[in-house]
Amino acid sequence: MTDTKDNLLDAAEFLFGECGYTATSLRQIIARAHANLASIHYHFGSKQALLEKVILRKVGPINEQRLNLLDQFELEAAPLPVSIDKLVEAVILPAMLIDQDRQFVKFMGRMHSEGLLPEISRRLFQPLISRFLAAARRACPEITMEDLVWKIHFMVGAMAHTLLIRPEAYPELAPESQLTIARRLIAFVSWGFRAPAVVENEVEVSR
Repeated sequence: MTDTKDNLLDAAEFLFGECGYTATSLRQIIARAHANLASIHYHFGSKQALLEKVILRKVGPINEQRLNLLDQFELEAAPLPVSIDKLVEAVILPAMLIDQDRQFVKFMGRMHSEGLLPEISRRLFQPLISRFLAAARRACPEITMEDLVWKIHFMVGAMAHTLLIRPEAYPELAPESQLTIARRLIAFVSWGFRAPAVVENEVEVSR
């Protein structure tokens, strides 16, 4: 039974990443997994639940590491708030230092491009999102909630791009360790959180 479940998860991850969630049928998944339709309903119940399990299988352990780092950094900083640098590190470092599973990164990129991740993330990762938002509000009380959500949106985008686009795509770059790349990204995103918000009325759009 475990082999069948894992085969279905592997097949779904591959096909969702290659073809997209909407364009992939359950029959394609069971054909690749050498399973039957009843096995999907037995193990997952629905295509949506299968998608969520594909994500949780890889992102669940990463989020556990993120929450552990948040616990550690809050303990070290007490009674002061955790710095924004440490908050960004807690989110980015675990994702950057795992074994780079290119198929899963491609799958997540496809899910992001189809607009599926925001709703799924809110449903599956609410404990992490709530912890980070609360800690970020304490670290940066001058940032409005609206600006904070935008900055988190940009952080997720920068992290997704860094994971999806390999450094070899840029011939100007010398090879670097994944830790060094992660440190570069953490520094970049941390400064982004400190950047002032841009008010729409401040920008003159030339016609």
